[in-house]
Amino acid sequence: MLRILIAEDEDIIRKGLVYTIDWLSMGCVVVAEAANGREGLEKILEVRPDVVLTDICMPLLDGIEMIQEASKTYRFRSILLTSYADFNFAKRAITSHVDEYLLKPVDEQILKELLLRLAGEIASERKVDLALEQKGGFEGMNLEAYIQRDLSENHYVAKAIEKIQSGYAEKLSIESISEELGVSASYLSRKFKEVTEQTFLDFLNKYRVQVAISMLNTGRYRVYEISEATGFSDYKHFCAVFKKYTLRSPTNFVKNLPGM
Repeated sequence: MLRILIAEDEDIIRKGLVYTIDWLSMGCVVVAEAANGREGLEKILEVRPDVVLTDICMPLLDGIEMIQEASKTYRFRSILLTSYADFNFAKRAITSHVDEYLLKPVDEQILKELLLRLAGEIASERKVDLALEQKGGFEGMNLEAYIQRDLSENHYVAKAIEKIQSGYAEKLSIESISEELGVSASYLSRKFKEVTEQTFLDFLNKYRVQVAISMLNTGRYRVYEISEATGFSDYKHFCAVFKKYTLRSPTNFVKNLPGM
């Protein structure tokens, strides 16, 4: 059952969301509510919900600021609820990696479909997380947290991480990215290590392995197909890198996934 937190500064709207929507039929339970962004941030970190539904315009912290702050220490899904059909709000939501942007009044059927989709994605992620805990030696990577951490100091590392997100299947190197950004490879390499505490190559390979695990979890791909899809031109090299971080070969890893 999904744990929901609702943040909305207008009492009538917040209570309406909490008490008039049939959350149980959606496989959800409301575990907390907040009347402003600061309270919402505190409760997110306290109760650790699966999904946060929040208004954008709230006192103390707006909804996007609240999501950005909480995401630095805790992973959750977020849905923005707003009566403002404003492109700037939507743009901020997109850059903050918000999962959905819905206008009020909320269409309950659309909300239900969205939450069902998120529930499936969260269940899949938890399945992989459990397998990773059982294997040891590898941690999932919250790239958004690294990007947010770097934006306040040096945006080049954030750009490099975004390139990893979008181009992990391609041939990537610190040299090619630094040339694209107009900085030296040595400077980017040094800053990357300062922000992530990892080398560029180590970070790239960990992310590729994370994507590979997600693909293995679907049961739809052969290992050699995953190797090619995650940027490894050599199958043996892919298997060696995968085993380095998960302590298992791709084939043995997927055999031991819960429910497989």
